[in-house]
Amino acid sequence: MLQKVNFLPGFNKQVTATGAEGQWTGGDYVRFRYGTPEKLGGWDQLGGDNLTGAARALHHFDDNAGIKYAAIGTNRILYVYSGGQYYDIHPINNTITGCDFSTTSSEPTVTITFPTPHGMSEDDIVFLDTVTAPPGSGYTDADFEDKKFMATSLPTATSITITMDANASGTTLNVGSCRAQTYYTVGPAQEIGGFGYGTGQWSGTASGPATTTLVTTIAADAAVTSVTLTSSVAFPSSGTIKIGTEEITYTANDTATGIVSGGSRQANGTTLAEHTAGATITNISDYVGWGQSSTEEVTLEPGMWVLDNYGTTLIALIYNGKCFEWDSTVANATNVRATVISGAPTASRHMLVSPVDRHLLFFGTETTIGTASSQDDMFIRFSDQESTSDYTPTATNTAGTQRLANGSKIMGAIRGRDAIYIWTDSAIFLMRFVGQPFTFSFEQVGTNCGLLGKNACMEVDGTAFWMSENGFFQYAGQLQSMPCLVEDYVFDDLNSTSRNLINCGLNNLFGEVNWFYCSSGSNVVDRVVTYNYLESVMLKKPIWYTGSLPRTAWADSSIYAKPHACYYTDSDDNSFDVEGNTDGITIYYEHETGTDQVNAGGAVTAILATITSGDFDITQKRAAQGQLIGSPDLRGDGEYLMKIRRFLPDFLTQTGDTRITLMLRDYPNDTAASSSLGPFTITSSTGKVDTRARARAIALKVENTAVSQNWKLGTFRLDIQPDGRR
Repeated sequence: MLQKVNFLPGFNKQVTATGAEGQWTGGDYVRFRYGTPEKLGGWDQLGGDNLTGAARALHHFDDNAGIKYAAIGTNRILYVYSGGQYYDIHPINNTITGCDFSTTSSEPTVTITFPTPHGMSEDDIVFLDTVTAPPGSGYTDADFEDKKFMATSLPTATSITITMDANASGTTLNVGSCRAQTYYTVGPAQEIGGFGYGTGQWSGTASGPATTTLVTTIAADAAVTSVTLTSSVAFPSSGTIKIGTEEITYTANDTATGIVSGGSRQANGTTLAEHTAGATITNISDYVGWGQSSTEEVTLEPGMWVLDNYGTTLIALIYNGKCFEWDSTVANATNVRATVISGAPTASRHMLVSPVDRHLLFFGTETTIGTASSQDDMFIRFSDQESTSDYTPTATNTAGTQRLANGSKIMGAIRGRDAIYIWTDSAIFLMRFVGQPFTFSFEQVGTNCGLLGKNACMEVDGTAFWMSENGFFQYAGQLQSMPCLVEDYVFDDLNSTSRNLINCGLNNLFGEVNWFYCSSGSNVVDRVVTYNYLESVMLKKPIWYTGSLPRTAWADSSIYAKPHACYYTDSDDNSFDVEGNTDGITIYYEHETGTDQVNAGGAVTAILATITSGDFDITQKRAAQGQLIGSPDLRGDGEYLMKIRRFLPDFLTQTGDTRITLMLRDYPNDTAASSSLGPFTITSSTGKVDTRARARAIALKVENTAVSQNWKLGTFRLDIQPDGRR
């Protein structure tokens, strides 16, 4: 007899497939809507260009004329997207004229020598103009003019190398010249760490900003109290540096000047030595080279942005660095670069513009403005109302400061409906505007619920959701731990070192809060876990599902009609705007459009959605006297094998073909395999499917396999009967 097969919405990954009877156990690229699963909507590439580096922040806003902007901050460049085009508005750190070129025959490496220290880190970006190419090199002015290059290496404090697409010809020359504009350092694309053997690379040097160069020569007999680094942004406020074989301690780090000071030479029993300008300096406070031992874990934080808008002005903070502004209303705004906000702190962990009262807030910031070494990870500073430059508290303004007490560092903050939520690594606080004399009030509303990564939080209609070391939490006037039937699956396979790469995105079109994260075997985002708050309220049970959609930044539909997101890959360096890029690319997508992934040039890739149920088995119904009666019951105990003679597919909507597989097994530890006649291809006109399947436990798998296919599942019916006990 035909029987309906019903499954509860959401995934249950906390039990075995046999234990998940009447539930879905997993899938990919699916969501639940009105209780039934369906394939995710497609996405189209916007702008047609690949951006340089990994996007870590995405923010939508518009100006007074209604022009829409998407600000995208990668670990190398700050872009704005508008009208289908990308514009580079990254702030310039230094503009240096009178630079010289040096080329070597039959090699693609070009050395640029600066008349003064360049202040760059490896993989930073430099923009060249007013170029005279080296004669006889085979290069023309056009090969360099108005182009951006990634610094391949930093031989000295006054030189860098770049890599060209073609080898030079001729002999070594030093007669080319140019002007160079160096970009502010943001940081590495990945967040990596470890301790002990293997912490460093085989060369014994760390990637990105873990190393820098010496600006001024240090004599062997000099009583050094300060050392000038090309850049000290990535170095801690106090610690130890290594130059050659000598180690030198310091107690203060002024990242604005690159000077570390207050320590002593010959640290840890090392020997005095002369160090020439351009020598490599390694931060060994939180770095261990290959072959060295370590007693504590080391994490190299990634290059990240925090983006917000102050009216029509974009505010952009480099994580643990300076804060910049970009006015979208000035003439030819997209040809103007962001600039440092005068008077603002120069080292902060986070930033927000407060709603309504319009204060610029800095979290984990400096106790002394302009002194990066005074950065306090628990310290909050806010500007005077309607000002981005006045941070000195007086009796006549509303500027002020506050230090939080619970935790070791502020992890993140977001605006809510009636408060600002602030998370440390162990607690949550509410910050509310109360007016003079205190301006803001601060209230701790939870403990043992700290934020796992700086972007792992979201607020929806007065409820905050976030990911913590201890699971998922929500706050809507009361702290609550969120029941989650995929929690072990997520946290047991989570790369917790790359926690700051976790980003939380809202898709209000479907009531979804998504956390995109790195699995344990990956240093780039490759997984997503989703909580559907609309379905959870409607069905009065928590609805969770997981997938492999990789997105490094997300912005919900509001300014734009559809949600937008960024995808990063480190296996492709073909960005549209930087020569010699080795830091991967970002692709910017519009979501919930069509059925497939559509990239530049119209290249279409199928989105392969799939969902698999838990096992169902049967038992024969019995009358009071014990005889067998009627049809078998699908919610059985596996006493009998079952035979499925046919099934009747049912889809609420279906475009193209869909594939159905009956996954069979006799015992829980068996590997489930398709029935002999399956898988079955289902079209919109398929009425029934003959199966001849036989097993003790059967699971249902639904999927699509090609482009232009879409589906939303209805209620399947199976023709089943008992078929013996073995």
